[in-house]
Amino acid sequence: MKGFAERALVPDVLTWLRAETRPLPPEIVPVGQVSGRVLGQTITAPIDVPSFDRSAMDGYALVATATDGASPYNPLSFSVIGESLPGSGFSGTIDTGSAARIMTGAPIPNGATCVVPAEHASESSGSVEITSAMAPGRHIGRRGEDVQAGQSLLDPGRTLRPQDTALIGSLGIDQVEVIRRPTVRLLITGDELVVPGNPRRDDQIYESNSLMLAALAVRDGGVLETRPPIQPVSDDRQTISSLLSRRGADVILVSGGTSVGTEDHAPTLVSELGELVFHGVAMRPSSPTGIGRVGDSLVFLLPGNPVSCLAAYDVFAGEVVRKMSGMSPDWPYMRLEAILDDKIASDIGRLDYCRVSISEDDTTISPLSISGASILSSTTRADGFVLVPPELEGYAAGRTIQVWRYDRQRPDRGDPK
Repeated sequence: MKGFAERALVPDVLTWLRAETRPLPPEIVPVGQVSGRVLGQTITAPIDVPSFDRSAMDGYALVATATDGASPYNPLSFSVIGESLPGSGFSGTIDTGSAARIMTGAPIPNGATCVVPAEHASESSGSVEITSAMAPGRHIGRRGEDVQAGQSLLDPGRTLRPQDTALIGSLGIDQVEVIRRPTVRLLITGDELVVPGNPRRDDQIYESNSLMLAALAVRDGGVLETRPPIQPVSDDRQTISSLLSRRGADVILVSGGTSVGTEDHAPTLVSELGELVFHGVAMRPSSPTGIGRVGDSLVFLLPGNPVSCLAAYDVFAGEVVRKMSGMSPDWPYMRLEAILDDKIASDIGRLDYCRVSISEDDTTISPLSISGASILSSTTRADGFVLVPPELEGYAAGRTIQVWRYDRQRPDRGDPK
């Protein structure tokens, strides 16, 4: 075994990744499956919505000028000559002496210029008495008042919300072009790992990184090649080589076996099968992180220690998955500014990913006094994290600094770019 000869600077790694990553090509998907997906086309209305004048009330369709002077003390009487229902309009014509019973959403009959609500009308023996005058157009929803044919409604790059899918469906569009989501392969290595629920020896541990990585990748727009529970792979060179070289994944997330030990096969295999661009980064935790390519797949060698694995995904892999899926590459976490109540120490030349607790009113940050990248519970006790850039030796107590909160998404998350 030997240590890392040098560690790449985080900005250099990110610069390379950003140059190598772009949104994937679009695909056609049924409109009922596009909520949360990134739009790949302009949505232009092929029809007016609504496509006909329709009633906004239950009541009676009349000629508006014929209702002039109607009041509770001067009811006006009209002959009821038909009925207009949603999906079954009245085919006759309304004149100044007639009316048609009408329901909300039903087509306005020819000749009618207003709708008198039912509470201002009383029907009996084929006629209706009106007790309120109506202006022309009153209680009528006009054709195209929602959407007009030819109108551009949604632009490419928008993350589609449920109401967006409803709007698209209201246009009669049944298929939508969206950015293809990246296929993510999870490759979890380690002879000591056991799938939760199975028997475990004293010298084994339950595998959990796949659960975390799967949730993160799906959150960022990825599609898992295999859903958890993920069967861990033994520290076998041939098996790992086969899984790295198999086609079909846009992103491969390798957890464990990524450092410089005798059983850490992944870095050597990535170098042999493709290109290992970085191995070892100036970051704490996560210094054994590696990044490269095998075929068409971007490969991320993430440390097996869970905190390191989370930090490396957050800083490097997450941005790539989001960008491939067409989403904003920025972190989905809400960024706050708060006062640090205790110092954070760091070393020049290294990025530090520090777990912190945040006060309920978001005004104060407290660094967690926990060391070690294997303390998974520290990530559940943490409310978020602080980044100490390589040019600083840390932050002094009392300073106002930026913090990213795990359990809150950016205010613009899911909104159009």
